[in-house]
Amino acid sequence: MKLYIMAAVMLIVSTAAEARGLFTAEDRPEEWCLAQNIYYEARGSSRADQIAVADVVINRVQDERYPDSICEVVQQGPVHANGLPKRNRCQFSWYCDGKSDWPKDLDAWVIAQQIAHNMITYGDWRGLTEGSTHYHANYVNPNWARELTLTGTIGVHKFYRWD
Repeated sequence: MKLYIMAAVMLIVSTAAEARGLFTAEDRPEEWCLAQNIYYEARGSSRADQIAVADVVINRVQDERYPDSICEVVQQGPVHANGLPKRNRCQFSWYCDGKSDWPKDLDAWVIAQQIAHNMITYGDWRGLTEGSTHYHANYVNPNWARELTLTGTIGVHKFYRWD
């Protein structure tokens, strides 16, 4: 009986996911990585803040100081000899915090995927952060922020770019 119920739930989740336009990491890896970063960095914030977080990732891809793909930017950080990221040492802390990277809030995940898809496919909202390559939550004051130019605050994040 449990197996039957689990199969029915899986079918409903799968059907709902397909109906809502979700994609997989295998189908669209760059969109998946960008959506994960939006989800984990800004899911509880405004849509504008989520878009701004995504804009920073894409700005980094276009900046020669950073890796050349969205996934490489999102997953950037030191790794152990076995290839696993060193805990709490990544550019985006959620990636190497040791927790599962599977989204639990389906509604927030769908929004993150929609933003990622529209930004990558259509260039929607590009430039919102005026070239920012960095951001931080407004309740912290990292040392690196003094070396960059503040471009503004959106939602709960402050955004910066190189001069």
